[in-house]
Amino acid sequence: MTTVTSHTDVLVIGAGPSGCVASAYLNKKGIKVKVVEKNHFPRFVIGESLLPRCMEHFEEAGLLDVLMQQGYEIKRGARFTRNEQVCEFHFDDKHGEGWDWTWQVPRADFDNVLAQEVLRQGVDLQFGAAVTGVAFDKMGNSSTTVHHEDGTTETIHAKFIIDSSGWGRVLPRILDLDKPSKLPRHSSIFTHVKDELRPAGFEGCRISFDILDKDTWLWIIPFSNGITSVGVVGGTTFFNGLVGTNTQVLRELLARFDRSRDRFATTDFLFEPVILKNVAQSVKQTHGKGFALTGNSAEFLDPVFSSGVTFATESGLLAAKLIAKELNGGAIDWQKDYSDYISRGVDVFATYVKEWYSGNLQKLFFAPNVNADIKRQICAVLAGYVWDETNPFVTKHDRVVKALAHVISL
Repeated sequence: MTTVTSHTDVLVIGAGPSGCVASAYLNKKGIKVKVVEKNHFPRFVIGESLLPRCMEHFEEAGLLDVLMQQGYEIKRGARFTRNEQVCEFHFDDKHGEGWDWTWQVPRADFDNVLAQEVLRQGVDLQFGAAVTGVAFDKMGNSSTTVHHEDGTTETIHAKFIIDSSGWGRVLPRILDLDKPSKLPRHSSIFTHVKDELRPAGFEGCRISFDILDKDTWLWIIPFSNGITSVGVVGGTTFFNGLVGTNTQVLRELLARFDRSRDRFATTDFLFEPVILKNVAQSVKQTHGKGFALTGNSAEFLDPVFSSGVTFATESGLLAAKLIAKELNGGAIDWQKDYSDYISRGVDVFATYVKEWYSGNLQKLFFAPNVNADIKRQICAVLAGYVWDETNPFVTKHDRVVKALAHVISL
């Protein structure tokens, strides 16, 4: 077995959107950065619907131009349906400034485009590299053990680690940082289909959420290549009661949704449906001496509002900015400047997830004659602008949804 040693300023674990944004930004600033990724790209991953907020992150990291060339399906809003009721949000009619569109993306292709662009920009990115151990000294300097597929073991010395490992949750596992989420326990089952019965025009290209009951809903995410992502989310207890193969389970579930039953009744699944149980994740802390957790390595809420990639890129970019400042002699309060900031956005979205499953948010969505300003403010949250303190649905998130739902019920 060959053992090698290397040194870098910043080690990034994971080459998904968070790791690519962070490493591209640091590289632009002249900081030596190394990325290790356990898998080879392209590889399948869920989280295919983006939010407008993340477009700013790709732009600032220097990754937007290459994404613009790919022809991904443009997402201009979202449609929620329940029985005969329809609620639509359009990102160009939201509170505040910011992007008014984003994309729906097949993540295998999308993530590979990002990773290849990061490589083209000169970042040292290694695939097939699995982190097996991490140790920190009192100053926060780290020694990370990485096993490469050729049998080589590498010890990487870094001044800082950004853990963007997503569902791999490398540092939370190694440092015992995982903790139970406070969100309701939900699970999901999903696959891709060749969408031969997709409606024509705008109706067929927009993301839709079809609601069976307050706990159970279906996502439909069409891509520009004719493939559509379909998935059902429900309570974990409900999922535990389902029987059959994953294909049989998803077939049976899709048949329960009146609006989509015929569309997907005979279409072939492009891969055996995947089940993820208890999707919400949390951690005891999002930073420590010499490291920061980003994206799903820190928190994953729920797929209902497509917040995963946006939190990943928001936290990845912020961590990179703070590290760049610190390495250049600046003083950083990581609790205030990173953890507290990220937590504010997580708390806003967590409230919306909780109130979705309580039924309160659904009451607002489907109430007749909802005030236009209220709808714009909610739309801004759904677009990912959860740090905009000019928006009452951000600053009063823990009270306003419940209060309005109560008024509607009277």
